[in-house]
Amino acid sequence: MSRIGKKIITLPAGVSVTVDKSQVTVKGPKGTLSQTIDPDITVEIEGSELQVVRPTEQKRHKALHGLYRALINNMVVGVSTGYRTEMEIVGVGYKASNQGNILELALGYSHSIFVAIPEELKITTAMEKGQNPKVVLEGIDKQLIGQVAAKIKSLRKVEPYKGKGIRFTGEFVRRKAGKAAGKK
Repeated sequence: MSRIGKKIITLPAGVSVTVDKSQVTVKGPKGTLSQTIDPDITVEIEGSELQVVRPTEQKRHKALHGLYRALINNMVVGVSTGYRTEMEIVGVGYKASNQGNILELALGYSHSIFVAIPEELKITTAMEKGQNPKVVLEGIDKQLIGQVAAKIKSLRKVEPYKGKGIRFTGEFVRRKAGKAAGKK
């Protein structure tokens, strides 16, 4: 039984949801998001509460029930408060800067890496003395932020010996011991 799917989504003030056959559209103060859903799954709106209902107890319907409830909840949170992801770049000489929606990274390669960030997201970079460079992604679409953050992180994965690379702020990196000194 899907426990996530059974939870009721409460709509904050200023957020409206419209359902057209297999399309759910959520409008809020920060923007508008829409999601196509399976025709078997129904979305019921009563006042400021929204519930996702499945027709049968089939395994497929149970899986879709929880999935679409989570996606709709992510859209509601996105258009009301938004999402924010912070990443830090650890390593000597590693730098980050942005001009508009173009992110420029110096990650120890012989060349700079330029990453085009989608227009839906806002990017800011901070390089303070004595601290690691930070990259902050903000937007209303949780899936898009996660996808872009994973793309940026894949450019220089964190290595386990010195801990150099791109990581999420607060992420724990498991470190390994280096080679032991030669026996004499």
